[in-house]
Amino acid sequence: MSVEFRGTTICAVKRNGVTAIAGDGQVTMGESIVFKNNAVKVRRIWNGDVILGFAGSVSDAFSLCERFEAMLSKFAGNLERSAVELAEQWRRDQVGRKLDALMIVADKNSLLIISGTGEVIEPEEGICAIGSGGNYALAAARALAEETDYSAEEIATKALKIASRICIFTNDNIRCETI
Repeated sequence: MSVEFRGTTICAVKRNGVTAIAGDGQVTMGESIVFKNNAVKVRRIWNGDVILGFAGSVSDAFSLCERFEAMLSKFAGNLERSAVELAEQWRRDQVGRKLDALMIVADKNSLLIISGTGEVIEPEEGICAIGSGGNYALAAARALAEETDYSAEEIATKALKIASRICIFTNDNIRCETI
């Protein structure tokens, strides 16, 4: 019997020259057990110049993060080139398999979604969300961005709090990093 650890929500907002990525702390085992409430799924890498948040199968998410960090090292912290080169590994079938994970990455200039299937997407309007509560957080973040003057950090955090009230795989133990 295989047990999957998953369930999270990550939301990113780019506004007024600041990018914020917020993530909740819940790890769910299977469909019904909260395994952990305070996991850290948003972090700084590459000497603090890049922030990332990940969602999906825990082991696949860690693998995706490690591969991305290796690309950042290879390309001297160039976020966009690292993301594209990582995606090209999948196209050349050098990775070996698809990963059941998504990641949002940002530096001072760029905001990208990277999938474990080799896709790189630049979100519209500087707002994106992934994970089990991603659609709820995305809708909330877009509404907050349109209707308020909140900062990127406030929007990302508030959007996650809203998602945590709707999605059973998302909690309100939120960590947010800005760049």
